[in-house]
Amino acid sequence: MRQNSITTIVPVKKDKIELLLKLLDGIKTDLDLGNPPEFEKLNVIHYARWVVIDYGKSWIDDLTPRIPKLVFVVDFDGDVDVFLKSFCSDTSDILDKVYGFCEGFPEGEKRTPESRFSFLKNNVVKDAAVYIGAPGRTVQQIKDENNLRNFIRNYLDSRDWKDVSAHTIHKKIKEEVLKKEEFLFLRKKTKMPGINWLGLVFLGLVLIVLLPLIIVWLLIVHFFYERKDVNFTKKRSGLDSAYLDELEKYEDWKNQNQFTQLVDMKEGKVRLITIKAMFALSKELIKFVFVQGKLMGIPTIHFAKWVMFEDNSRVLFFSNFDGSWQQYLGDFIDNSGWGLTGIFSNTKVFPKTNFLLTGGAYDEEHFLAWSRNSELITNVWYSAYPDLSIKNVNNNTKIRVQLMKSLSERKAAKFLKLI
Repeated sequence: MRQNSITTIVPVKKDKIELLLKLLDGIKTDLDLGNPPEFEKLNVIHYARWVVIDYGKSWIDDLTPRIPKLVFVVDFDGDVDVFLKSFCSDTSDILDKVYGFCEGFPEGEKRTPESRFSFLKNNVVKDAAVYIGAPGRTVQQIKDENNLRNFIRNYLDSRDWKDVSAHTIHKKIKEEVLKKEEFLFLRKKTKMPGINWLGLVFLGLVLIVLLPLIIVWLLIVHFFYERKDVNFTKKRSGLDSAYLDELEKYEDWKNQNQFTQLVDMKEGKVRLITIKAMFALSKELIKFVFVQGKLMGIPTIHFAKWVMFEDNSRVLFFSNFDGSWQQYLGDFIDNSGWGLTGIFSNTKVFPKTNFLLTGGAYDEEHFLAWSRNSELITNVWYSAYPDLSIKNVNNNTKIRVQLMKSLSERKAAKFLKLI
């Protein structure tokens, strides 16, 4: 089943922002205590978050008066409309509480599944690019395959396999597993997604044809735009320490972490065309190449996406990842600094870049400070499987696929190493 992701952005009612923040803090506290939100029973939501923007800190000293807004991001299984209709009927209590503080949400008796659906659907913002670390895996499949791996591990630990061939062990595991009713899902065939080499070759040919134009474009951007940019020059020591402490309060509660970032676009069509071209390239690479749990070599990202809003004048970035913030950004710098630079150099007050390729994210000290400075507090964050890494998720699918095959001794030995 295909996974989907939607983002909604709605203005908060005047004078209701503090009440909304208090409510969101209560939901977060319940999550931290292990009390699942109402929508967990849908069993299709991988990740969800609520974030309040345009209230308090303006990281670029923006003087533009803005109305506080509530951003909702959800990654889920299935069709968008089917999901929203279920979400608006089966989880109405939490929706009514949260969006009762927002402009345009139905009041009183006008709150029906249909009116809630219309409200959310009308406030959906189009994604610029979306990355999924385990394409095609539903929430239920991820949970089932993790249970399968744990069962096999316990079964292997409960017996002495000395002098037993790997081929025989694989056969015994398969026999034992197929006796269990909870593993009936194994009858449905599945496979790991593979790289679309034909699509990749076609993309490469397109880039080769466009190479002269790309070179000219890079020269234009460098000599007429980059040399005039206002750059980010602060180091971590120059940032608001109280705000950093607040951000870090929301991190490292579990094996997974979240990241929310808001930046403003530089003015002009050249910058807009450049960032949209980078998003278009990212979407094609994600579709053809990054389908096996690694985004440009980074093996820790579950879901990530960029959203442009307010007439393409602002950019939101969301990520759900494994490990610490420092490790996550470090992986990005080491493996895909060019990608980050190519995208975010088109936003205001970014570390100095050259030809959209050098500087920027490779200026590690300033880039890490910039990332913290443009990061937002994620008021509520939910993960359906917080103790699983994306490596675990993909490895568990490999175990399932290999278990149902007839394996040689060599391949059976490789299978056992997965467990």
